[in-house]
Amino acid sequence: MSRTRTALLAATALVAGATGTAIAAVPGDVGVSAVPCTVDYTVQNQWDTGFTASVKVTNNGAAKSSWAVKWSYAGNQRVTSGWNAKITQSGANVTAANESYNGTLGTGGSATFGFQGTYSGSNTVPATFTLDGVTCNVDSGGPTDPPGEGERVDNPYDGAQVYVNPEWSANAAAEPGGNRIADEPTGVWLDRIAAINGAGGKMGLREHLDEALTQKGSGELVFQVVIYNLPGRDCAALASNGELGPTEIDRYKTEYIDPIAEILSDPKYAALRIVTTVEIDSLPNLVTNVSPRVTATPECDVMKANGNYVKGVGYALNKLGDAPNVYNYVDVGHHGWLGWDDNFGPSAQLFKQAASAEGATVADVHGFIANTANYSALKEEHFSINDNVAGKSVRESAWIDWNRYTDELSYAQALRNQLVSLGFDSNIGMLIDTSRNGWGGPDRPTGPGATTSVDAYVDGGRYDRRINTGNWCNQAGAGLGERPQASPEPGIDAYVWVKPPGESDGSSEAIDNDEGKGFDRMCDPTYTGNPRNNNHMSGALGDAPVSGHWFSAQFQELMKNAYPPLS
Repeated sequence: MSRTRTALLAATALVAGATGTAIAAVPGDVGVSAVPCTVDYTVQNQWDTGFTASVKVTNNGAAKSSWAVKWSYAGNQRVTSGWNAKITQSGANVTAANESYNGTLGTGGSATFGFQGTYSGSNTVPATFTLDGVTCNVDSGGPTDPPGEGERVDNPYDGAQVYVNPEWSANAAAEPGGNRIADEPTGVWLDRIAAINGAGGKMGLREHLDEALTQKGSGELVFQVVIYNLPGRDCAALASNGELGPTEIDRYKTEYIDPIAEILSDPKYAALRIVTTVEIDSLPNLVTNVSPRVTATPECDVMKANGNYVKGVGYALNKLGDAPNVYNYVDVGHHGWLGWDDNFGPSAQLFKQAASAEGATVADVHGFIANTANYSALKEEHFSINDNVAGKSVRESAWIDWNRYTDELSYAQALRNQLVSLGFDSNIGMLIDTSRNGWGGPDRPTGPGATTSVDAYVDGGRYDRRINTGNWCNQAGAGLGERPQASPEPGIDAYVWVKPPGESDGSSEAIDNDEGKGFDRMCDPTYTGNPRNNNHMSGALGDAPVSGHWFSAQFQELMKNAYPPLS
């Protein structure tokens, strides 16, 4: 698949036009790297009286906690609505200021926002942009060169709204205070065959896609769907076991993937950007939870031996990747699972193997997603693995336990580089699920812990308040994380809420159900643990329902502990 980015050209004059590249010079410039900021302005769609545009600003200067991008139109363009920024216009002058959730703009960091506007006559690209008063490079794409319908773009989230699942939105809005986030986009989970056509009174895939077309209007829209029904699914966690037995790979192909692929490839939906999250937690289990590891389970040994995880993922990538508007992102666990040296490299090799199975190629993979439905902190800012305290490396602390990574951002960016080195496209992008990794509230640390020991230093400063990074079920004290946004950091296509906040990870005790979901002691708050969480308490909330069902108490706690906080 093609993932192209418009190149920046070093120059000392400002060249304006509907297409091409314009560079604004600043004193002392010797090339693009000396410019304090760059702006990529792209007209995504244009018709007789209107247009949609995407703007990506990259800060090459000092880190910012808030920002404002300004430009002026030469014609009569008027901004009528926008997203991911507060956009105001006075005459020809436009100001786009950050929202509360995307004000942080680190050195080298980017923010992307979009808008819809009207015009008559010509729709000339603005010649000059500023970031907080400083003139930026301009990398502009006009109405003659946006991708055509169904053609893959580099980052599907850039310049696009993202689908708001009306079923999740209704659950959120029904909660006290839930209207503050009820319009956030979340993933649609297809966790069994019946979910394709709708089960238990819920919307089916086509109903969601039809609703997505309505939400799209004349702009661009991303539809996020989770592909999650492998045979012998989730061999190390009973709460998310599935309906298909370990050997039922043919049913997975013909009754699950094939019908989904047929729907997604329907020309009716060609204008949508469809992002798939492919089979969470499956491939990582084949690295960490198989013999001779102490964390091995018989079920995972079976799945490694029969190869059906690798075959299933490869088949899904191959079939779903045939549609030109489908963007496949493969699940890669999280830093607290695969960040250790003996897990990191082998996992990347396994992802390459799966992307080459059952007719798939690396070209069927648009990117990867980390922290899906998990709680690992996005950024741990008060310590790094390079720190030494009381004569010891921070890596020796009980929390880090010799892991190479301390958070999801560093893990995702490093894994991306590793995957590129193995032959994946150099422009693959990463997604990070931030739906439940905010860890806010009044006890959120404001600095590192005491320097009396590495444990005191790390434990006193870490945002992630879990008992152990191996704890994954309905974690007490968790909060909503960064709101969904496009291009937040280099190599990261988006922060996303693939796991709908408020939907349970698993029941606290055994509950009969017809969804094939078992009871996992990691969801029991009285459980004292196993080798996969170093025999710690589970840290789970009590009174939880079966996985995927609404868990009001957890939703309220996630809002209370949100970081950034909810207004």
